[in-house]
Parts: sequence; structure tokens; C-alpha cells
Amino acid sequence: MPLIFVNYRTNDEEATATLVDRELSRVFGDESVFRASKSIGPGSRFPQELLTAVRRSSVLLAVIGPRWLEVGGSGGRSPLEAEDDWTRREIHEALETGAVVIPLLVGGAKRLRHEDLPAEIGDLADCQYRRLNHRNADADLMGLADDLVRLLPELAAAARNNGYQAPSARLAEDRDDGTDDAGGSRVRAGVIKHRQRGGIGNLNGDFSGTFVSEPQGPVHTGSGHLYQAREQHLGPRISSDGGAVNYVADNHGSVNQREDRNGRPEDGQR
Repeated sequence: MPLIFVNYRTNDEEATATLVDRELSRVFGDESVFRASKSIGPGSRFPQELLTAVRRSSVLLAVIGPRWLEVGGSGGRSPLEAEDDWTRREIHEALETGAVVIPLLVGGAKRLRHEDLPAEIGDLADCQYRRLNHRNADADLMGLADDLVRLLPELAAAARNNGYQAPSARLAEDRDDGTDDAGGSRVRAGVIKHRQRGGIGNLNGDFSGTFVSEPQGPVHTGSGHLYQAREQHLGPRISSDGGAVNYVADNHGSVNQREDRNGRPEDGQR
């Protein structure tokens, strides 16, 4: 049974109505969304199909673009005033049956006014509307889906069955995807295998800080001083948090270090 009825005018934002149908069908399931050109099969009597669908629906979305109220025809009247205007009839039926009616204003469409509407659907001007901007369509449509989940328990159940996540869950997932609680970057690693001559060969889980493999020059990763080695020092120097400077060769022999009274390494020592 359809729960969401997509109402639109054929010559005004019909493509947008299709976009709305596709996104909401993805969230709530195809059977939960009714759109005439999709849901009415060949040979069916569309007047009966339309009225039955709107009477069974919990929500009617009135897709309204800039041409929705456009005056046309020789009589200079709004299309809403035509006897056979199904856009008006569907909205009137939804208002009469107590469905939630949401005007969806597309692009530059203006907010509806009572004086622009026939009396039988005048209440449409009082219904809280939502906007859909094509430049921000993904976010606007997801926001609309979130609204519908909050409004109706039966829609919330349908959404959960299709893998829907609440906004808070999506936000938590985004925060966990590559950033830490302070907003900084964090690398998530499974197993990183990196060729190096010493130290750790595999890294597992989350890690932060500085990772250096086979440096070719002096490396400073702490808060102490860094002194450039003379030519006789064959390896790079790495400073730790304690401030001391260590000489690292390529791990084929022992590493020794002596300091003078000022804490500097003595020449000739390595």
C-alpha cells in the first residue's frame, strides 16, 4: 500500500517529481511511493487509480515549481481552475482525508498565498513547506526523508527495513571515518607491511604520530635540539622526546654515543 503520494503538474517539474520518487523509493521501498506515471499500469482507469491511491496515502507531496500557477489558455486562468485539473483534485482529496500535505517548493518557486489558490485547496497555503534546490538535491531529499521518518511511525518502520540510518547515526559514522574527536585526521590501518631494516614490520589498528622508514637525512620527532652530523657519522640522527640525539646507522653494528658536558655529541663518536 502506498504511503507517500507524489503530486505534480505535467508541464511543471515533472522531472523533479521523478527524482523525488526515486530517492524516497530508495529509502522507504518502491511500494511505499505512488507516482502516477510509474504506478498506474497500462489499461487501468486512471481516475479511479488516482483517487484510491491518494485516499490510502499518509502523506501527499505537492511538487511545486515556478510554472505551477502559471496562467495559460485563452481564458487567462490558472490551470488549478480547470474542471479536469487532477493536480488540484488530488490535493483536495488529501486535505479532506486528513493526510499530511507538504508543499515541496522547487528552485525559485514562491511560497503559496491563499489568494492564489481555489477555495477548496486554500489550506495548502497554511501547510509548512520544504524547499528543494537542484544544486543541493541530495541533502535536501535526505532531509525530506528524515522529516517523513519523524512524522509517521509506519514510514519509519519501512525506512529501517531498507537500511535507513537516523541523522545522528550518519553523523557518528562520518566522524569515525578518518577523523578523531578533535577534528584532526587519523589513519585507520588494517595491516601495513612496509619494507624497513629495523623496528616494526607490521602495524595494526589505529595509529597516529610520525612514521619514518629508511630516512636519508636528519630526522627530528621530539622536542629536543637537532645537531647536524659530520661526514664520519654514517647514519641519520633521530631526536627523542627527552631531547637527546641518537645516531642511527644501518643496523650492521653497535651504536654508541658520548656527550660533552653541554649535552652535545662528541666528535668522532658514532
